Amino acid sequence: MAVDVKQIGERVAQESALLSRIRSEAHRVVVGQDELIDRLLVALLCNQHVLIEGVPGLAKTLTVTTLAKMIHASFRRIQFTPDLLPADVLGTLIYNPKSGEFSIKKGPVFANIILADEINRAPAKVQSALLEAMQEKQVTIGDETFPLDDPFMVLATQNPVEQEGTYPLPEAQVDRFMMKLTITYPTKEQEHLILKRMARTKPETGVEAIISPHDVVRLRELADEVFMDEKIEEYIVNLIEATRNPAASGLDIGPFIRYGASPRATIFLAMASRANALLEGRGYVTPQDVKTIAPDVLRHRVILTYEAEAEEKSSDDIVRQILASVDVP
Repeated sequence: MAVDVKQIGERVAQESALLSRIRSEAHRVVVGQDELIDRLLVALLCNQHVLIEGVPGLAKTLTVTTLAKMIHASFRRIQFTPDLLPADVLGTLIYNPKSGEFSIKKGPVFANIILADEINRAPAKVQSALLEAMQEKQVTIGDETFPLDDPFMVLATQNPVEQEGTYPLPEAQVDRFMMKLTITYPTKEQEHLILKRMARTKPETGVEAIISPHDVVRLRELADEVFMDEKIEEYIVNLIEATRNPAASGLDIGPFIRYGASPRATIFLAMASRANALLEGRGYVTPQDVKTIAPDVLRHRVILTYEAEAEEKSSDDIVRQILASVDVP
């Protein structure tokens, strides 16, 4: 096995230059948001979707569009509004009175990277229209089912649910996202740099297209081969189990948790840990990879009780307590 790990490490070292170049190119446009850029790359390596939450104006949309421009792939932006219909996202059947037949008009979801901007501004039936596309990588219009292109990623942004005019995402929809990222305000130094770059009528937002869909597939295959020791696998299982049965891990947070994380969280945490190791230039997973990525995978899967809300505890607080208490291999 040691020989295999060494070979994987050599391949990872060769690909690290490409991933570093993507990061550098993104930082030419996006100030700060290092963690956001890294997590989007992790999701790309895992062929999964990301939900990004933050108040307006924090470069959520800019970061997503910058990532899309760096890939030789199709990109569509869907602006979610209260009057949006499912057909506006997926497509519809159009009747031709001359031929007396229906033709199919595909919607904007037929692209490699989808930016679902302010997804919680649209009602639940529109949000749910993305369920089949995100999970099955296919769309059904009328009686026909169409496979979506590879890669296919939904990068959704949402405003905090406390804001007026928002519709909370259904739990089944939220669970389709591998990670939920929370974006905060930049530092004072970063904001000064933002002012210098962006406070003009034509700010510089152009980036170079660096990788192709073929490169993405190759990197994904490499991420799947990143070595994960059985002790790391057990550590991941123990973390997920602690969200369901915290008392077994010596945690007194049971009254705050309504539902723990599902097996989907176990799968996603393992995949994301491998991708994070690849991003860091390693051919093997360390416990730190798991701890780094766990809050983003678990924060929307640990559902809290009313008692937790009364105590002003967030899911992030609960996840931090779990990470601090579960034994690290």
